[in-house]
Amino acid sequence: MDLEKVFHMKGGRGETSYSENSSLQKKAADKVNHITVEAIKEMFLESKPMSLCIADLGCSSGPNSLSNIKELVNAIERESRKLFERAPEFRVYLNDLPTNDFNTIFQALPDLYRELKKGRNHGSPSIYIAGYPGTFYGRLFPDKCLHFIYSSNSLHWLSRVPPGIYNEQGDSTNRKSIYISENSPPKVAQAYFEQFKQDFSLFLQSRSDEVVVGGRMVLILLGRNGPNYVDRGTAFLWEILYRSLAILVSKVRC
Repeated sequence: MDLEKVFHMKGGRGETSYSENSSLQKKAADKVNHITVEAIKEMFLESKPMSLCIADLGCSSGPNSLSNIKELVNAIERESRKLFERAPEFRVYLNDLPTNDFNTIFQALPDLYRELKKGRNHGSPSIYIAGYPGTFYGRLFPDKCLHFIYSSNSLHWLSRVPPGIYNEQGDSTNRKSIYISENSPPKVAQAYFEQFKQDFSLFLQSRSDEVVVGGRMVLILLGRNGPNYVDRGTAFLWEILYRSLAILVSKVRC
């Protein structure tokens, strides 16, 4: 299965859409918002670019990405006022897989522009936003063009199902489970680890070519509290999903 062609969050703005069910992701990002803001401020004060380029990798289709962009723009404008200097223009690239619902984000742009214009006597900041579809496990942008890279709740998604979970006959060794469970053999956990290591290394290598000297990167991703890969803080959601799918399959009539 080519995940790049089929994998995406639920689009639109309906009751079951990602847009209406992403408050948990926003809460996680808000917890480290001070780190994100401080990182882009440090970069700006060191280099003071006239045109500041930001990339949000794994933007999805909800309101969180634009909310974060507003925070970053406001932070840089505050620093510019302190220095009695004109704020830079902002180039923002919103990246996700090609099947992502970019239209929902684009439809929210007028609201973002209105919010950025509020309370500004000199008008809204110069900000240019574009969608940038493609997998971030590989090169996306030209050499040395990004000043700030941000990714929240995206990098725990792997580029593919780890091939190491299959035996020589092509059958899964994960005992009919869809995640690393208490019943999974050690080989399964190792396969997921190797795939993550490969993906994350490629991600970092690709970004190192794209970010300017002195640029910054903030990555927020799902983790666990201890060395045990079966963590109740994350695994219980997968268990609920697995049981739901198992019940659904059991009711299918041939």
